Amino acid sequence: MVLSSQSFRSAVLACAAIALPTLTAVAAEPLRIVLRNGRAVPLSSATLQGTNLTLTAAVEGFTPGQVIPLDMADHIFGDKPSEINPAIALLLMGKPSDALKLLEPIIVSQRLSAQIPGNYWLEAARAALVAYALEGNSAKCTDIGKEISDATPAQGSDSFVSLGKALLMPATTKVADREVALRDLTTDNLPSDVCAYASFFRGNLLKAAKRDQEALEAYLMVSCLFPTGGLVLSGVAELNASEYLKTATRREEAVSLLKSAISHTTGTLVVAEANKRLESLK
Repeated sequence: MVLSSQSFRSAVLACAAIALPTLTAVAAEPLRIVLRNGRAVPLSSATLQGTNLTLTAAVEGFTPGQVIPLDMADHIFGDKPSEINPAIALLLMGKPSDALKLLEPIIVSQRLSAQIPGNYWLEAARAALVAYALEGNSAKCTDIGKEISDATPAQGSDSFVSLGKALLMPATTKVADREVALRDLTTDNLPSDVCAYASFFRGNLLKAAKRDQEALEAYLMVSCLFPTGGLVLSGVAELNASEYLKTATRREEAVSLLKSAISHTTGTLVVAEANKRLESLK
């Protein structure tokens, strides 16, 4: 994809315009497993044993030790764990080991919810797979990739497994081959979060290769073409894209991207960096 300067301007301003407003902080809603009969049990009060949930504490209408078939679980209700977005920001900002410190406890504590619709385990596990790949830990990538695929059996091998393999390609591999591997994961038939991650890291690869125009395009694709891939992904991509638009004639676009990045990454380390860059443009 090759865009003209005017097309870039339109794309940047359009993407920035969809930035979501910062919401007032409220107390987190505890995660609960909602059953098909409408009743619910706290996620923290259950364990998974085979294909059954076993309650570990007394819950209204339930007793400790009571067994509930897993297929009775309809969905997970409650707020996303507060550590996930900061962890994703850390791995995108080049700190995968710090990201894993936040992600691994979530993966352990919420593993039993992996096959229940609406769970947050999958998002944490997929982010961890990316972090392991960035650390070059192929064994961990294989293990978590299998768990993810087992949790999504209808999809076969989860597409994040392919993303991990692309990110694990050694630095000695030709840039062209690594770039193609990531570009192949930005197609319409793949989930938007896979596409967003792949386009972001393709941008990083092209940036390192000094292919600035292509890197800018890759970063803009994250928020413009794959906005449902994740707010933090969009925000960090916008932060990176803004660096290419700091010239006098494109300052407005850079400012729009930075403001959008701040809106998308509330509660993460990205906000301070985006504010610093915004201040430098005044």
